[in-house]
Amino acid sequence: MSNLVGVKFNTRTIAMLGMLIALNVVISIFFHIPIPMTHGYINLCDAGIFIAALIFGWRGGAIVGGASGLLLDLLLGYPQYMFFSLLVHGLEGWLAGYLGAGKTQGRQVAAIGTAVVIMVAGYFISDSLMYTMATGLVGVATNLVQAVVGGVLAFPIVAGIQPLIKKQTSL
Repeated sequence: MSNLVGVKFNTRTIAMLGMLIALNVVISIFFHIPIPMTHGYINLCDAGIFIAALIFGWRGGAIVGGASGLLLDLLLGYPQYMFFSLLVHGLEGWLAGYLGAGKTQGRQVAAIGTAVVIMVAGYFISDSLMYTMATGLVGVATNLVQAVVGGVLAFPIVAGIQPLIKKQTSL
């Protein structure tokens, strides 16, 4: 399976990552569900992170993950999560890209599964530090649903847009 891991980060690639961050933030703002028990929300951010990671590799996944998470929390009124999201979603994107970009579909599923576990654990830790361990435990199920839905949405989108993006970056 081809990818853009070896592509240098030129102006065009950086612009595409910026557009993916913006699209990810806008879609996630319109499709988010507040979860009062966790002081957070469910959104579609993980789909965009996994798309970036599987197409652009670990650098793209980390950049889109960290920036999207931070901006979403800032814009949706959850500033207490901004820096946790920068780290947790950045690590999620990095891991998914490092383990899954350019690999077989089975390896990509395993990479996303590993990244999901890291994201859920990261928010369990952040919720437990900011609030209580009970809050962290409540968030496990909602974060798991959010990440799995993101992974399921990412696969067909990557299959559809990867050839187009590869064509654009090879110009």
